[in-house]
Amino acid sequence: MNRSSSFHYVILLTVIVAAGVSQGLLLPLLSIFLEQMGVSSSMNGLNAAALYVGSFAMTLVAERTLGALGFKKLVSAGLVLVLVSVILFPLVPNIKFWFILRLLVGIGDSAVHYSAQLWVLLVTSEENRGRNISIYGMSYGLGFSLGPLGIPLLHIGNSVPFIALAILVLLVLLLVLLKLPNFRPEKLKEGERPAKRFRRSYAWAWYALIPALLYGYMESGINSNFPVYGLRVGLNEQQIAFLLPFIGIGGLVLQLPLGMLSDRFGRKRILIICGVLGGLAFMLIPLAGTSTVGILLLLMIAGGMIGSFFSLGLAYAADILPKVLLPAANVIASFHFNIGSIAGPNIGGTLMQYGWNAGMFIVLGSGFIIFAFLGVAVRKKSLENAGIL
Repeated sequence: MNRSSSFHYVILLTVIVAAGVSQGLLLPLLSIFLEQMGVSSSMNGLNAAALYVGSFAMTLVAERTLGALGFKKLVSAGLVLVLVSVILFPLVPNIKFWFILRLLVGIGDSAVHYSAQLWVLLVTSEENRGRNISIYGMSYGLGFSLGPLGIPLLHIGNSVPFIALAILVLLVLLLVLLKLPNFRPEKLKEGERPAKRFRRSYAWAWYALIPALLYGYMESGINSNFPVYGLRVGLNEQQIAFLLPFIGIGGLVLQLPLGMLSDRFGRKRILIICGVLGGLAFMLIPLAGTSTVGILLLLMIAGGMIGSFFSLGLAYAADILPKVLLPAANVIASFHFNIGSIAGPNIGGTLMQYGWNAGMFIVLGSGFIIFAFLGVAVRKKSLENAGIL
């Protein structure tokens, strides 16, 4: 990266921190409100999934939209959607209206994430890819960890967390408008766009794209369902607000070391190890009961192992694929992330609805362990034949 690119990179990292704060705060905050309003856990999960339905819809048009608008305009439009929605949440406390607002937040966040992720992948050299994409992931993890810390602001007033978030998003939007140039990804001439680019990306990098699905499931499931789980097993709002950030803190601490280890020892190997350890940590959480220390330690371990999944998966895909296929692979990763994010709150909410509170952690942990065993089972020879290694 040259000096100019580095400055733009820092701006995009700031944007990603704000995006992380918005998701990290809105998911548990709205879940708490709906639980207190007497909404069932399954309906609570369905409402939370609306954010990712919007994100999924944006994914379908992200590639062409970025080409038409450029990075600055797409990031700005995404931030505006988030800002307007955050302002409207406390003004109209209605579950149906909140569903629509969450759709808009999802569209906005997806626009921001797609632009930033692709920019980092396109300008980063292979030898520094693990490090730089990990710093990107750390930035999002930092924001996501800070988000739940806004929950105690409810003691001042129900609208205060939303006001604080709106001010943050507005400041970041102004930074983008003033400092980020409106450059575009390199435009391909007619006929130069790779044929069957999505099918080829899947065929070559299917294993590298699964982590996005699992990360989305984990992120939305934990932040939407853990507040409900906590209230039902006997934790109070203050304990929930205190504990939630630790899954992000764990990811924040280990994101860069794991990225650098993946540069040295291979991303697939690191993903497999993290999948096993993170999955086991999630499955042990119900055994901690209401022990704040026990839950804290397990969330930190799980977050530390799984917090790098999305970024390491993207870096692994970038190792495998030619640059011309990276935009398509980025769309697929976002597509997978959104599918997982829609499934997470709904599956966890449904399990709790039928009385199996621990089920959200058992199913979540099992997914990561199955992924790890799949990586071991698919031998190097077969991966080479598929063009993956």
